[in-house]
Amino acid sequence: MFRTEQLSKAGKLSSVAQFQSTQASGEPKKSSHDRLLRLIAAFKLLKAGLLIALGVGAFRLLHKDIADVAEHWIEALRLDPANRFVDAALAKASHLNPGQIKKLGLGSFIYAALFLTEGLGLWLLKPWAEWLTVIITGSLVPSEIYEILRHPSAVKVGVLAVNVAIVAYLIYRIRSRRKTSSQP
Repeated sequence: MFRTEQLSKAGKLSSVAQFQSTQASGEPKKSSHDRLLRLIAAFKLLKAGLLIALGVGAFRLLHKDIADVAEHWIEALRLDPANRFVDAALAKASHLNPGQIKKLGLGSFIYAALFLTEGLGLWLLKPWAEWLTVIITGSLVPSEIYEILRHPSAVKVGVLAVNVAIVAYLIYRIRSRRKTSSQP
């Protein structure tokens, strides 16, 4: 270890070698599995952030004319109001009532809380978070399949594929840990 410190001070030891020498000193070694878990955590935290933004936006719309707000944004973003998707969005927005907006905002915050819990737990590499993520994400897969069958889209299929991959990986990780802990 003395030789490693001398080389490090002299600037002759690469950062990789420094990393490896600190790993030998007792710090936990980062594995590719931990990096993948942190990537999943970042994905969950991103979804939580988007849902919080949606919830805040929904509650800000409570005492406003939603059709006027939607038209303002369509003009600001220079979207074509004659486009069938824009027209459909305007029609749906104009039929929303305050009760539906409250439900949307509250539902967004509830899901955001779940995603925050999953994301923070996975980021901290907590085993309970793996179980929680498998249960929550796995329970949403049937409704995602139903939505794809009702209104298929590439985005929905992509989200389903990512969620199934996350659940499969976490189940693999949980089972692998269980096998290694049960072996003498």
